[in-house]
Amino acid sequence: MSGDRVVRVGSGQGFWGDWQEAPKLQVRQGPIDYLMLDYLAEITMSIMQKQRVKDPSAGYARDFVPLILDLASDLVDGGVRVITNAGGVNPRACRDALVSGLADVETSRPLRIAIVTGDDLMGRLDDLLASGHELRNMETGAPLSDIQDRVYSANAYIGMSPILEALAQDADIVVTGRSTDTALTYGPLVHEFGWALDDWDRIAAGVVAGHINECGAQAAGGNTLFDWEGVDLEIPGYPIIEAQADGSFVVTKHPDLGGRVTWATVTEQLVYEMGDPEDYITPDCVADFGSATVTDLGADRVRISGVRGGPRTDLLKVSIAYHAGYKSTGGLTYAGPDALAKARRADEVLRARLEQADLDFDEVRTEFVGAGACLGLEPGPSAAELPEVGLRIGVRAAERAPVERFTREIAPLILAGPPTVTGFAGGRPRVQEVMAYWPALIDRTAVEHELVVEVTDA
Repeated sequence: MSGDRVVRVGSGQGFWGDWQEAPKLQVRQGPIDYLMLDYLAEITMSIMQKQRVKDPSAGYARDFVPLILDLASDLVDGGVRVITNAGGVNPRACRDALVSGLADVETSRPLRIAIVTGDDLMGRLDDLLASGHELRNMETGAPLSDIQDRVYSANAYIGMSPILEALAQDADIVVTGRSTDTALTYGPLVHEFGWALDDWDRIAAGVVAGHINECGAQAAGGNTLFDWEGVDLEIPGYPIIEAQADGSFVVTKHPDLGGRVTWATVTEQLVYEMGDPEDYITPDCVADFGSATVTDLGADRVRISGVRGGPRTDLLKVSIAYHAGYKSTGGLTYAGPDALAKARRADEVLRARLEQADLDFDEVRTEFVGAGACLGLEPGPSAAELPEVGLRIGVRAAERAPVERFTREIAPLILAGPPTVTGFAGGRPRVQEVMAYWPALIDRTAVEHELVVEVTDA
């Protein structure tokens, strides 16, 4: 293959709820070969599982379907393939909704849609535990059996293998469940360049590229600390990886869109959610982020090269969410003079009423927003002169009843509390279930033999 061949992978979504115009701009404003759409986070899986329990046709990123229906003709005409984890806990339902919608969309040829299933372990937990997979909490060492009856979702982070299989079957759109975020970018690169599955350095380079792509605009000037006032984010360009066969790549964006790609924005993303940079573990290799050479080429182009990697491990990570009680958060705003003193007094009154009601809370937490709460600071002497302070108080309990009582105790402070209060137009705070995170490891063979790829013409 030609050494100067370039494969372009554009980032279109960094989370479920990201800007829906971004993927449309990625496809329509310039050439890309692949569009990756990352919808999932740890808590997202439990939310989708709850939706699926209520409705068997739910459990995936519903906004993905209308997006693809809008883009279908552009994808076919431009030869752009889509890789996404929008399938959540129900890839088949996602596929079915997409096929149904595409029946009313005219394209020059049918789209081939692939789904990947098998990462969802919920229906297999009993068998897995019985066969010796304890799924111990990576932080505490406790076995999953301690909380098994409260588990909402359990999904293994899968890698690139099923993505490669789908692409080899000429899939235009690949919909996975809990694929690791980075595989949505490096899977297409391995497919296009034909990298060996044990070419650890090149795959690690793809992992770095995927890490840059996975958070959407964040690598292209969004959420940056460097000259943030000077970044045009009204119509931002999302990052595009321009990769070459040797594993080096350039991070860029469409030139006629806003945002900014610089050494600073790219390195900010490189260290985002980073543990040990020299030991970044994925299902397909262990990447050494510290080996990367980052060179700012100017004109919204940053080159990364020299990435090294090591062999993959025998284990896969499992993301488990479980029910851990109930919570609620409410608040009021107090105006000056003496805004902070009023907010503090309101907190004292509310806590006293909760104590008199003899309620059993696991935690009661108060923040004085505007007086240092966001930075974890104690209010300084100047806080006494603040023109307004937001009182935000939250509670958590094993049972629902104490939390319900809390939601009824905030509104009375409007008249039976300190003066100059506002900010309660939204009504009572609502009770929410607490979803706790349980990270675990599992032998990869217990998962990979369950993975299935299905390809459908639509």
